[in-house]
Amino acid sequence: MSVYEKYETVIGLEIHIQLLTKSKAYSSDSTEYGSMPNTNVSVITLGHPGSLPRVNKRVIEFAVKLGLACGSSIREVSHYARKNYFYADLPKGYQITQDTTPVCTGGHILIKTKDGNEKKIGITRIHMEEDAGKSLHDQDPFDTLVDLNRAGVPLLEMVSEPEIKTSDEAYAYVTEVRKLVRYLEICDGNMEEGSMRCDANVSVMLKGAKEFGRKVEVKNMNSIRNVQRAIEHEIKRQIDAIEKGEQVMQDTRSFDAVSGTTFSMRSKEMANDYRYFPEPDLPPVVISEEYIHGIREKMPALPNELKHKFANEFGLSAYDADVLTESKEVALYFNSLTDVTKNYKAAANWIMGPVKSYMNENAVELKDFKLQPKHIAELIKMVDDNKVSFTASQKIFRELMNDPNADPNVIAGTLNLIQESDSGALNAFIEQAIAKFPDKVQEYKSGKTGIVGLFMGEVMKLSKGKADPKQANKLLVEMLDRK
Repeated sequence: MSVYEKYETVIGLEIHIQLLTKSKAYSSDSTEYGSMPNTNVSVITLGHPGSLPRVNKRVIEFAVKLGLACGSSIREVSHYARKNYFYADLPKGYQITQDTTPVCTGGHILIKTKDGNEKKIGITRIHMEEDAGKSLHDQDPFDTLVDLNRAGVPLLEMVSEPEIKTSDEAYAYVTEVRKLVRYLEICDGNMEEGSMRCDANVSVMLKGAKEFGRKVEVKNMNSIRNVQRAIEHEIKRQIDAIEKGEQVMQDTRSFDAVSGTTFSMRSKEMANDYRYFPEPDLPPVVISEEYIHGIREKMPALPNELKHKFANEFGLSAYDADVLTESKEVALYFNSLTDVTKNYKAAANWIMGPVKSYMNENAVELKDFKLQPKHIAELIKMVDDNKVSFTASQKIFRELMNDPNADPNVIAGTLNLIQESDSGALNAFIEQAIAKFPDKVQEYKSGKTGIVGLFMGEVMKLSKGKADPKQANKLLVEMLDRK
């Protein structure tokens, strides 16, 4: 048994979700990404004496949305708190957050494990807070520069229970959270831009042990894959240290994506280091059942709901349902397509095949896709009615992308793509094909039925691809059986 198999891992994730509000959490400063440094600031952001914050109501709305989507309990009365610490990019010297009364508690995120099973990862809390600014270490050879545009931008921090056991489960968890916030339209989920950030708390212990090992926090992971890589490295690093008789230090570490390793930044702070106390400048947040009901009524269809619908109502495979719900835009387009065609499998194949290929090849987002679902439904009907082959329908699709208002039937006629299904014409092609390979007829008669493909290839060639494959194959077998 490998030395690593003696241990089990305990992982908890803290995900910071930057909200898609136009103004900051406690001021009217803009949250626009990419503005010139230090332009989206005011006396409130800068923490000038006598300046007072005001709550952004959209932040509360988004918090309740996320809580409802996760099945969390929404607290009726919650309070803001000050978290005191000094960073160069935190001008007030404290962060307005929540401590003992987070707005949401409990709930879960449903993930699919590597073996295909479903697992619920519990949520400890979701609380509202503000972001700090950004220190830039690579812009000047001598000094660190500070951009305070991000200071005060609203965040939701989602803290998981320590129920994640592997780096693969962590990958699946962050993926599901990102998908969920995009469906809810509360965050764009772009980790590369820092609008969703993940900190991982990792510890290891001998299997069967009663107490958790010493926890290490890993920060600065700018992609879901890097979350997975950092955890994999940290698990190995901690086990190697224990096996050497060393003590795992409770510190905060950063991940180096180039080397795939972590390094210590500072010793891990304890909660009392932050001197939390109630925020004196903001009143408590009171959330009524009526307010929650109003938000629940406007909630969009969520990934797991759509996945269940696609699999159970439409009879699609779990794989198809997963692919179709990866993004909200694709899921809703497919859902609209099922309103105008009942051939659900064909609809799924069109979305995952020709439509997705076209978007990838042309770098087009679905919101800019020219064809309405009714156009795809018409192409599906033409194939189902044996009017054109699937290959021919793809040619029509490409023509429609150039002129979405064109008639698919006219295009089929113009390009000479309409299938030949007249039995008289098909029999003529079949007789020519059989006459060309008289020796193969004998092979067929001796039991080599796979030889039918050779004759079908010749029939399609003679018909210039216009023969209805199903009808032609039926007539071909009948004629061969009579020989």
